[in-house]
Amino acid sequence: MGEGPLVVMIHGFPDFWYSWRHQMEGLQDHFKVVAIDQRGYNRSDQPEGQSNYAMQHLVSDVAAVIRHFGADKATVVGHDWGGAVAWQVAFNLPQMVDKLIILNLPHPNGMGREMATNPEQQANSGYARTFIEGSPSDPDIFFGGPMNAQSLAGWVTDSAARQHYVEAFGRSDFDAMLAYYKENYPGGNSSSPAPAAPQLNVPLLVFHGLQDTALHSNGLNNTWDWNDADTTIVSAPTADHFVQQDAAELVTSTMRWWLLARQ
Repeated sequence: MGEGPLVVMIHGFPDFWYSWRHQMEGLQDHFKVVAIDQRGYNRSDQPEGQSNYAMQHLVSDVAAVIRHFGADKATVVGHDWGGAVAWQVAFNLPQMVDKLIILNLPHPNGMGREMATNPEQQANSGYARTFIEGSPSDPDIFFGGPMNAQSLAGWVTDSAARQHYVEAFGRSDFDAMLAYYKENYPGGNSSSPAPAAPQLNVPLLVFHGLQDTALHSNGLNNTWDWNDADTTIVSAPTADHFVQQDAAELVTSTMRWWLLARQ
């Protein structure tokens, strides 16, 4: 959508490209905005086998999208699991990342620290351990029920949007959704933080909805120490995990201003 510098948006769990509809509309007059369905979701490929959802494949998917549009680099935007992928694209393919925007997924150094030392974050991550150990048909796998299109769309408050989600999840692979966790989720009760991620040198914008019950905002602390370029952190006090929808106007207007100021 639109024309201009390429912006690639990556959704998380449980979600699909439509999560970015507000931001796409708000950026299209200055940017070419591409929101992808990650593998396993909606109309994207759904390869069988857990190993097909390892991080290196998710990173390669984003690189392939950038190349498909004839660009050498892009602004990479990610939320939740899309944020995890976006961080790794920046670490592993820095030459392809012009700017980096992350929503509700702390820097891996901050996330690792909180999971090692913060009992609240360890408790908050209990759902992930359930996903890692379970299967979609388990009677209580998804917050007290099995995984199905209706339950996965339960977080969507807009009734018209929820129908789009139900349809998209009906086309999705639930085993693939869990494979993201089984292949890539960091250990939650380690006595020491994970190894440090590579130092970044890219303009960085981070949003965090402070009502998020899965990802503690303490993980944002020291983000500025892990990036040598400018770092901007924006909190949305009333927004939950899906900050791009809960605080759509704030996210869209800030993203637009921040990107235009760095052209």
